Amino acid sequence: MSERFGWDAIDGALRPLYGDIEPFHWASDHPWSLGGSDPLDGISAYSRTDPVPHWHYVSYGMTELYEKEWDNPAESGWGFEFTFRLARGPEDTEPPAWPANFMQNLAHYVFQSGKWFEPGHTIKTNGPIAADHADCTNHAVCFTTDPELGAIDSPHGRVLFLQIVGLTMREYRAAQGGRALALLAELEPRLPLFVTDIHREPLVPEPKPQARWPRWGGGLAGRG
Repeated sequence: MSERFGWDAIDGALRPLYGDIEPFHWASDHPWSLGGSDPLDGISAYSRTDPVPHWHYVSYGMTELYEKEWDNPAESGWGFEFTFRLARGPEDTEPPAWPANFMQNLAHYVFQSGKWFEPGHTIKTNGPIAADHADCTNHAVCFTTDPELGAIDSPHGRVLFLQIVGLTMREYRAAQGGRALALLAELEPRLPLFVTDIHREPLVPEPKPQARWPRWGGGLAGRG
């Protein structure tokens, strides 16, 4: 394998938070970089107790982990790595695997469609984000900059740590029209570090239907 300059840069960004703690790690058996089907080479998860107990997941593979192959010198690969923070119960000693699978699925979407995610984007998942938890109340997600990791300059260009945040459908509707980041700012006091709790109730009221201008004659259509 080539030198892991990009991988080491991600590890370097995590070191101020976690020191030499060994994370839980899922390594792909079939990484995209070796001709396999998995866009992400690996996903790590760290156990946290502050500001609330949670697991902190970080992906490896949306950026150039080994050699510089993309033409854009300013950004490494797609320009971001996924992160995700999942509420952790006192009895939980190992992180669940479903967030790693979810991150891999999001990576598949990016690699296959050529469409990437940025802070403020939202997606509806057509079911609970934790596929094996029927009682999961989060059926959508939005994206924001990881509040602790931010962005770094790696040897292959800039890397943004893009955090996935679970939303209830009421919150998803409230985030429409480019309001996702404003919604997160509103929720932040009750969602420290935007930790996802897959069983929580909505934290906002149902948004009011947007008013529409009346249609006038002469072919002048109103704005939506």
